[in-house]
Amino acid sequence: MKKLYYIANALLVLILALMVSCKKTDTNITENKKPKKTIEYKKPKSVSYQIQNTKEWLKTNESDSIKLNIVYALNRTDKANFKKLDSVVIPADFSGDLVYYLPFPLHINALEEVSKIIIFSYSTQTFAAYENGELVYTGPTNMGRKADPTPTGLFFTNWKAEKTTSTFNDEWDLKWNFNIENKLGVGFHQYELPGYPASHSCLRLLEKDAKYLYKFADEWILKDKENVKVKGTPVVVFGSYDFDGPKPWLQLASNPKVLDIPEAEIEKQTKPFMQEILENQTLRETEKNTASL
Repeated sequence: MKKLYYIANALLVLILALMVSCKKTDTNITENKKPKKTIEYKKPKSVSYQIQNTKEWLKTNESDSIKLNIVYALNRTDKANFKKLDSVVIPADFSGDLVYYLPFPLHINALEEVSKIIIFSYSTQTFAAYENGELVYTGPTNMGRKADPTPTGLFFTNWKAEKTTSTFNDEWDLKWNFNIENKLGVGFHQYELPGYPASHSCLRLLEKDAKYLYKFADEWILKDKENVKVKGTPVVVFGSYDFDGPKPWLQLASNPKVLDIPEAEIEKQTKPFMQEILENQTLRETEKNTASL
């Protein structure tokens, strides 16, 4: 009986030890797991729009930089070109952050494994930058005109320059330029935004947005002068633009959600490229770890 008693006690001690060990392991797993990054954006009380005369609106709002930044983005234009427009889209409530006035979703589950990606929407003339599926930046763009459309599909950022000269016209200076297609000479950079697709295939940006993406995206890593070792940040360009119709954002006055891009649409557009994106991401991480040794 004593022998059975000692055996039972020994088994009890062993079970308790295993339970404590499991709890410690679970705790360690929880502690080591990084929390999902979330950004708290300020939502406006309401989202609705109206068409107003540009000059009339500027009379009472020209000194309000917060309102101006939202209105420039809404009308896909910049300060100089905004004044040239006869009528513009104006929100009724300016209390929210820019993300609520532009069409990209705040989070995309399908992109949670992607550390960084930039997406351009041709139909809405907007772009968005995501980190692990979380929207971190968005803004307006003016892409390729009808005669010189911006190519769509998957690209990767390659080389960049704070200032360079256009390959189309050597009198055009491109600031904060990041090339995404070397053979065709396509890239995103600062240049005037007239409020419609007007470029010779490049993706025009406001200067503050061009600066952000210039720092956000990674350059390629070269093996030598002719071979790429690791590509840069993935860039997906999708959609098409109705060059013969009215500006799409004018429809916001009758339907404030008309340009919203569903999360499922982004998933659909990026899914064919996910394997290539993740493989290149792994290569970059390996290269980074090797370089730090």
